[in-house]
Amino acid sequence: MRYRKFFLLTLIIVIIDQAVKLLVHFNMTMGPAGEITLLGDWFKLHYILNKGMAFGMSFGSDYGKLFLTLFRLLAIGALAYLLTFLVKKNYSQALAWCIALIIGGAVGNLVDSIFYGQWLDNAPYSSVTPWFHGQVIDMIYLDLWEGNLPHWLPLIGGDKVALLPIFNLADVAIFIGVLTILIRQKSFINYQKVK
Repeated sequence: MRYRKFFLLTLIIVIIDQAVKLLVHFNMTMGPAGEITLLGDWFKLHYILNKGMAFGMSFGSDYGKLFLTLFRLLAIGALAYLLTFLVKKNYSQALAWCIALIIGGAVGNLVDSIFYGQWLDNAPYSSVTPWFHGQVIDMIYLDLWEGNLPHWLPLIGGDKVALLPIFNLADVAIFIGVLTILIRQKSFINYQKVK
């Protein structure tokens, strides 16, 4: 019973994330043609598919996406175990909420990877199977900065760089969970001593 509220948060994140992704998939045109401006030029809805990991990075082999999906499954299982351990030992509730956020975001993106290749037919053409090769739907576009790096920077000086992240609600949940853990790590470590 003590675990219910944390796994309920995880479930809510997955449901909202999947609902938004499906709304975007069925109601928006992919790419710049379907872009919707929300706040000025810097905050937009922009439908793209991410075939790899964060920021579009991917493994080189035909089975790289499969290995990534299996890794995500193992990581989610480990985080779920950690969450139940934290609650069972009556450890910091704030840390348990952060882990629940991360699990919710991870499961949201995992659904895309496992099922969307088959259900939404969005697996890359070179995939060995549509199952476990789905592309993650991203839609939140922040046009933060675009310009040239200072010339005095070694190796990359003068290069043109664009900070234009495109992500989804699952990524937001993961980011908030991880950032909160990083900011409050000292209080989490000292929690047992204070208790």
